Amino acid sequence: MEMSNYCAAYEARNFRKFPGWTENAANVRKDKQEVGGKEVEVERQLDDDSILYLHESYIVTDGIYNDENIIFDNVTDEWKSFCHETLGFEVPVYEPIEIPRAAESQPPAEAPPAPDATGADTAG
Repeated sequence: MEMSNYCAAYEARNFRKFPGWTENAANVRKDKQEVGGKEVEVERQLDDDSILYLHESYIVTDGIYNDENIIFDNVTDEWKSFCHETLGFEVPVYEPIEIPRAAESQPPAEAPPAPDATGADTAG
């Protein structure tokens, strides 16, 4: 199981608009259901509402891992253009941020005076 640095979720209907789209149905993730008191894996079909994941490598998977349940991996320039122009897919570029440090030349804040611990009245 390997995760990519970035992926975005889309409904299958969006990918199906691409003229060269094909689906590797054998790689569809299986659902877990309880049958007769036992948890079993059952086949499932992709429909237009199924959520698939487009990774920074432009492959599409049925899950967040980029090396499992690969549904589409025919990465071409046309596919990349479709992803950018039609789907609006962009891998974000994170610029490093600088966190300013507190000035070291400032003296530490003074604590307020402690109350008289004896509780005695010293004003006579």
